[in-house]
Amino acid sequence: MMLTRALWVLLASAIPGLLFAPVFGLRALVPPIAAVVVACFVVVALAQRFPALRPFRPVLALVAGLLALVEVSLFGTTRAGLPTVDSVRALVAGVTDSWQLTLQSTWPVRPEPELLLFVPLLVLFVAMVGVELLRWPAAAALPSVAFLLLSQAFVAVTGVVATLVALAYAAVVACLYLSRARSAVALTVVLSVVAGLAATAFVPGTPYSVRQNQAANVPLPRTVSPLSEVAARLSNPDEEVFRYTSDGPVDRWRIVVLDEFNGITWTPSDSYRLLGAGIGPGSDVTVPTKARSARLTVPGDDRWVPSQAMPESVRGIAPLVDQDTGTLLVRDRDGTATYDLSWWELDGDLTGLRNAGVANDATVGGVGAVPAGVAELAGTATGGARPTFQTALVLERYLGDHYKVETGTKNLPTGSGWPQLSDFLLETKRGTSEQFAAAYVALARIVGIPARLAVGYRAPREAEDGTMVVRNGDVLAWPEVAIDGVGWVPLDPAGAASGAGPAPASPLAEVTEQARAALPAPDQKLPEPPVAPLEQADDTGPGVRLWLWALWGVAGLAALGVLAVLAIPVAKLGRTVRRKRFTGVRGVVGAWLEARDLLRAHGARVTPGMTARDLAAVTEGSVVDSLHRLAYHLDTALWSGAGANDGTVTGAWSAVREIRGTLAERSLAARLRAVFVYR
Repeated sequence: MMLTRALWVLLASAIPGLLFAPVFGLRALVPPIAAVVVACFVVVALAQRFPALRPFRPVLALVAGLLALVEVSLFGTTRAGLPTVDSVRALVAGVTDSWQLTLQSTWPVRPEPELLLFVPLLVLFVAMVGVELLRWPAAAALPSVAFLLLSQAFVAVTGVVATLVALAYAAVVACLYLSRARSAVALTVVLSVVAGLAATAFVPGTPYSVRQNQAANVPLPRTVSPLSEVAARLSNPDEEVFRYTSDGPVDRWRIVVLDEFNGITWTPSDSYRLLGAGIGPGSDVTVPTKARSARLTVPGDDRWVPSQAMPESVRGIAPLVDQDTGTLLVRDRDGTATYDLSWWELDGDLTGLRNAGVANDATVGGVGAVPAGVAELAGTATGGARPTFQTALVLERYLGDHYKVETGTKNLPTGSGWPQLSDFLLETKRGTSEQFAAAYVALARIVGIPARLAVGYRAPREAEDGTMVVRNGDVLAWPEVAIDGVGWVPLDPAGAASGAGPAPASPLAEVTEQARAALPAPDQKLPEPPVAPLEQADDTGPGVRLWLWALWGVAGLAALGVLAVLAIPVAKLGRTVRRKRFTGVRGVVGAWLEARDLLRAHGARVTPGMTARDLAAVTEGSVVDSLHRLAYHLDTALWSGAGANDGTVTGAWSAVREIRGTLAERSLAARLRAVFVYR
């Protein structure tokens, strides 16, 4: 009887582990999970046969499970099949690092042991605890229920899969409990969770995942921006940058995308993830795509390497990827990199691009303090038209018609802050692609067109000995505009001014060129874009699937009760832990954000534009002194020019601890209210 019930507990522990299949793939998960489950079952059987082993059953199960995991997943770290120090280190990393690396990777991840080890380790822990809880049968399945909820927090199953998983888990738990009437309450609780899981099959929207706010913690290269190198590269046009072979023509190669502008410098985002086994074209792209590929050889040690807008996979190097921009970043690069790049290219019906609107939900940066006369120029360049793709092309044509590309290799214009852009737009009207692209993005944002700046290279038109060789003279900065249903569309105002733009080498480039040719004359107004019809309300009868929604309601009420108690403080704790991991200037700013949120939770009126001193001015008590100390560290980090060292970060968080200690002296009711403030 004991062995039978232990078997059901082990199976209940394995099911949540297999639910990580969308992350790692089922083939990668089955061997280590099966090895752990079999090892635990063997230990239970031996302890049942030899009663003297029963007091040591948890330890034996742990050791047997770890040994099985080493033999199946970490055999490369063994010596003659026996674990080594490297095996122990890998197991420790599986506890401390693997889950974090998984959250910081694109999914599905590469099914490597250093990433997936935490899953079989959790199966081992849950199985071991569940077997020991069999002496209190009502609690034996509760560890696997917690593991089930954790797996759904990583990646929630939906649709038919959710229903099948719920039924399988319910069947296993029923086999464990139905023979014991005293376990009816526990069975009811477990089946309520199962009902909630099954009901997710019919809940619309994208499920939440703890991965959503995670990114690889990697500092951006502290080197000269590729944008500011444009003039220097044009001054030495024949130097080779990289070479490639591809399965078809290519328009351009991107190195970095710069989407933040403060009026002085253009900077990239830092939302990088480890590039997993492969990624899709993106949820904002509704046009069919096709896969393209190329092999690149890139000498040097620059951490940014050539990429495309929608990379799918990379072989030969292990880069990080910014999925929003397609930028690839290689950590600790040393020497020539040779890699195979696959990417997605739009390949559907793009005829509607000509009349498409801009993607109003696209995230772009600001423009800083706009100089006098520039906003008026932006309105003139676009004719005051509403933001659409045609308006974006009109702005491109305006720059091409009224401005000239500076040629030669000496005395080329440099700089892309407002002082240089204002001089380019209002005075000299001559520049390189650096000034053309930066000016376009700034003007586009002023009139409401979401735009960003990319730096890379035009693809050469002729091969050299069967290989395409990209040189300094091919360097190019260009703007990209966000178009509804299509994504980011590259433009080329510098090419329009010089007539040296790339030949259309993709369906998107061809349709863009056709849209340029179809623009009305400059002295004619653009036609008003059609107004989208209102969406029709869903008139499905209320009786359809009523019993399913009732089931969801019952399970949802139970889940909401638990979430109301745990989710908010747990989320706050996770946010605090994440902020404390920041270093440098981000660490000081994280301390300020923590202090602001603490005071807001305790009733302080905090507005988005408040500084630490502003908040101190409207606060009373000893918190004021702590805020002034925090303000000093913020000034040092943000405005002194020296940045922030470890002492500055420590001082900022010390001020936060003082604030937290002061707030802890308030009444219990006030502190409880602050714990459950959800903002």
